[in-house]
Amino acid sequence: MNASTLPATHPEAPARTRPGARSGAVALAVAGVLFVLYPVVRPYSDETSMGGAVAMASPAWLAAHLFAVAGFILLSLGLLGLHQALGQRLSLRAVVVTWAGAGLTLPYYGAETFGLNVIAHRAVQDQSTSLLALVDEFRYGPAAVVMFGCGLLLLGVGVVLAAVAVWRSGALPRWSAVPIAVGFALFIPQFFGPNILRIAEGALIALGGVWLGVELWRAR
Repeated sequence: MNASTLPATHPEAPARTRPGARSGAVALAVAGVLFVLYPVVRPYSDETSMGGAVAMASPAWLAAHLFAVAGFILLSLGLLGLHQALGQRLSLRAVVVTWAGAGLTLPYYGAETFGLNVIAHRAVQDQSTSLLALVDEFRYGPAAVVMFGCGLLLLGVGVVLAAVAVWRSGALPRWSAVPIAVGFALFIPQFFGPNILRIAEGALIALGGVWLGVELWRAR
């Protein structure tokens, strides 16, 4: 049987070029770039100090977190394009799990983007750091932490499932989805490391997103 006549779900079937797959390729590449811009643009400071308030009140704070928000959305759309190319049950599961993870993660990012920015603006306006105690109360509230943690875990699982689908398909280079999968598997641990680690982790996701996006775009 010729490879071009193989069913789409066959392990050796070639990726199918569809408009959705091409759009997904672009979404993955742009998402990767946004995930490195997030830690690069984000201002870092002692968030219990007035310097931290100034950082959180800055346009850079808003821009960095909005880069991440857009990145999660584009990642989800990118994996949908990947599924359209691979047509596997596993790639569909990856899409569903990733979308669920993004849905749980985005409310936390939205609140951190805008809520902490408003708190910091008021702290700067009043020249008082007393309001900054609310930052940790928000971040580490039980419901917020559980929702955020579950969302990031599901995102990691979803991207790993996508990488396994690529590896098994034979339609794209096997290693092309590995860097982005490793990047999202490490998304939670990087919060506990130094700032340079967060930037390195963002760079890994950028490499993975661009690589997978390019291979998906080139697939026939």
